[in-house]
Amino acid sequence: MESRFRIFLLRSMLALAFMSLLPGCSWVRVDDAPQDDTTPVISPDLERRTVSEADIDSEDFEVGAFVGVMSIEDFGTNVVYGARGAYHITEDFFTEAAIGRTKAGDTSYETLSGGARVLTDSQRKLTYYNLSLGYNILPGEAFIGKGHAFNSALYLIAGVGNTEFADDSHFTVNVGAGYRFLVNDWVALHLDFRDHIFKSDLLGKDKTTHNLEGTAGISFFF
Repeated sequence: MESRFRIFLLRSMLALAFMSLLPGCSWVRVDDAPQDDTTPVISPDLERRTVSEADIDSEDFEVGAFVGVMSIEDFGTNVVYGARGAYHITEDFFTEAAIGRTKAGDTSYETLSGGARVLTDSQRKLTYYNLSLGYNILPGEAFIGKGHAFNSALYLIAGVGNTEFADDSHFTVNVGAGYRFLVNDWVALHLDFRDHIFKSDLLGKDKTTHNLEGTAGISFFF
């Protein structure tokens, strides 16, 4: 009887030793078992910023005024002012109608001659009318400080129109670029640079003149 008990005990010990060598089998103490700990390793403490972004108004019409300088070829540089109205067809394209006025200065001939006048005072007034198509090439955001973001856009523009100068009307092509900065959802600031191109024979020779204009303006959406 005692011999059988020893054989049984020996077989049990061998079986336990064999099982401990099998892959995936291990003996774990209850004290060593992983505990359920719901405390996060990292406790984030982030303060989120509130950013107020100026969006364009849902309306598509825009009207505004501008002032700046215009260089009339052969007649110097003077103040120009006017008004513009735009209709935004899509987020990328818009049409614009504009009217501007300036006054020509003296030519180099008039300055050197000491009194000879090429144009009268009334003839020196220049008025242009344009209808143009614009394209927003770089819409984006401008940040001022840490909590304010403003929508903005760099755009290209080109069109045709008419220029009244020296008692004559000239078919005019205008090309240029501008920058629009939205202060809020209905007010925008503009910087524009245009070249008004038309032919003139005022000084005795028919030539294509380039009349450069740089303006700053404000517009309102409605």
